[in-house]
Amino acid sequence: MSTLTSSDGSTIAYEIDGSGPAIVLVDGATCFRDAGPMRPIAAALRERLTVVLYDRRGRGESSDRLADPSARADAVAREIEDLAALVDAVGGSATLFGMSSGGALALAATAALGAERVPRVAVYEPPYLPDSMLPSAEAYTRELAGALAADDRAAAVELFLRRVGVPEAGIEGMRNSPGWESTLALAPTLAYDDAAMGDSRVPDDLLQAVSVPVLALAGEQTPGFLRVGAEGVASGAQDGDFEVVAGQTHDVSGEAVAPHLIRFVTG
Repeated sequence: MSTLTSSDGSTIAYEIDGSGPAIVLVDGATCFRDAGPMRPIAAALRERLTVVLYDRRGRGESSDRLADPSARADAVAREIEDLAALVDAVGGSATLFGMSSGGALALAATAALGAERVPRVAVYEPPYLPDSMLPSAEAYTRELAGALAADDRAAAVELFLRRVGVPEAGIEGMRNSPGWESTLALAPTLAYDDAAMGDSRVPDDLLQAVSVPVLALAGEQTPGFLRVGAEGVASGAQDGDFEVVAGQTHDVSGEAVAPHLIRFVTG
């Protein structure tokens, strides 16, 4: 493991492995190097690509010096600075690949950092929503902000878990598990993913600011509403493609998604 210091003094933990063109893997909400899909994905990519695996700020072994986690614009800007430092650490140019809400952050970073530093960007099921589901996204943003302002981390985490479909019995099991305290430690970072998602609409203006090729992926077996985001990103980008990952759900496997990413980055 290596560390770097981002612009605001936060320490970002990361690993570099493999050989070939560089790709930085950007996790979604509550995930980090050792909790989520990215380590298996990195393992499936490393024979063809140089893979940067990192802990987003406030997760795993990365610190967080953001003074006000509820400041949505600041949260996104600081995470873009983290990604800029990681791209520099791997030679100054790298594709970004974002999972779920990490895809929204990857798109924002691509627009901000420019084509020389981020020549391509790929996303997997960014959870942009159809119009009929936008009121629930607005309610989640409001309720999450209230829970975090009150420092009620349990309420914030439970809001997120319900939002992603975890049943009450599953939430109760998590509350009683040895890992619950570690999960609560991640609660402030839920605001960062919510900020990256904006109002949860497909971000047409942002996509038009992305001048590089964009690959949007969705699993063949994923719920239809999660495909909306990937399809919307592909159709709204200046140079976008949409591909289906055979046999996969939102919990995509490294072996399944790797061929799509390798072809995109090296092709």
